[in-house]
Amino acid sequence: MSTLTTIGFDADDTLWQNETFFRLTEQRFVDLLAEHGDAAVIGRRLLDTEKRNLEFYGFGIKGFTLSMIETAIQLTEGRAPARLVEEILGYGREMLRHPVETLPDARETLKSLSGEYRLVLITKGDLFDQERKLAASRLGDLFHAVEIVSDKTEATYARIFARHGDGPERAMMVGNSLRSDVLPALAAGSWGVHMPHELTWEYEHAEAPLEAPRFRRIDGLADLPALIRSIGG
Repeated sequence: MSTLTTIGFDADDTLWQNETFFRLTEQRFVDLLAEHGDAAVIGRRLLDTEKRNLEFYGFGIKGFTLSMIETAIQLTEGRAPARLVEEILGYGREMLRHPVETLPDARETLKSLSGEYRLVLITKGDLFDQERKLAASRLGDLFHAVEIVSDKTEATYARIFARHGDGPERAMMVGNSLRSDVLPALAAGSWGVHMPHELTWEYEHAEAPLEAPRFRRIDGLADLPALIRSIGG
């Protein structure tokens, strides 16, 4: 019997594009506030606000939009006009309506694995938006279970892989974030597979655990089946 029975997949920037739209919106925000500071300073102020607000708003577009509004109020010293706030809210609505663009080989890879392994989508962020993107991606039928969580921790993976599989020791997590997808999964006892994306939010950066025996790296989803075979999965 295979030692690997369950494979978890991150969603944003692992199965479909996500950070691209945040970066484009951030640039629009910086341009909107250009008269109130240098672009690099505005970007840093926004990032600091986002990080500070994670404990209140969590991950996702809605929290990002609120952080843009808060940053705009700070940069204008409390004099941000209603039209500016309205424009920022419009940015958020545009992001929430943006079409979903799946990454190369997403459906083909999931389909090739779904008959032999339990596939679990494990994503964090706003419930409504993540459900919208999953439906638009048309990948939902390939998953045995979907878990939308507030954050990804060692306990998160231990719980999910026990619920939907045979425990973390017989599971693998695949994602673009070392901080959220790989390190806590390894800590729980799973395999952790890093698939870097050309754009990854600074908050998600971490040192690759190169010495960890269950850490692996792939360049794209098409490489995953061969990796699984190489570890005896």
